[in-house]
Amino acid sequence: MQEALSMIYLWLKAGHIIFVVFWLAGLFMLPRQMIYMHPAAPGSDEEALWAKRTGLLRKIILTPSLVVVWVLGIALAFTLGAWDQGWLHAKLLLVVLMTAYHGVMVGKARKMARGDRPLSERQLRMWGEAPGILLALIVVLVVVKPF
Repeated sequence: MQEALSMIYLWLKAGHIIFVVFWLAGLFMLPRQMIYMHPAAPGSDEEALWAKRTGLLRKIILTPSLVVVWVLGIALAFTLGAWDQGWLHAKLLLVVLMTAYHGVMVGKARKMARGDRPLSERQLRMWGEAPGILLALIVVLVVVKPF
């Protein structure tokens, strides 16, 4: 039984890591695509092309990866029995923040697709750093388990 559980754990962990990479790749790409859309005239063909690209990024990579990351992450936490460990609570808080970031940026991308420019190019560049910072903190929590 222990051997079966450890094999399930390894498959869950591999899947979780794979989909975290997909999700983060999408989160790094989204603000960059929004920067490229920024100078396009509202209603132009160029804006429509970037709006289509951001929509596809959301539908094909971001949202499915987000769902799989959460499902596999929760399954991992149950497999590990880690619900009472402080590092997991901190990690979950950061993942909730990453999920909120995801939602905010998707909302801003949709506004941009309608011709609005809710953020400047400089603000988009700064927002684009958030997933990397959150990722670094999450990795430290998972690997080092400081508490």
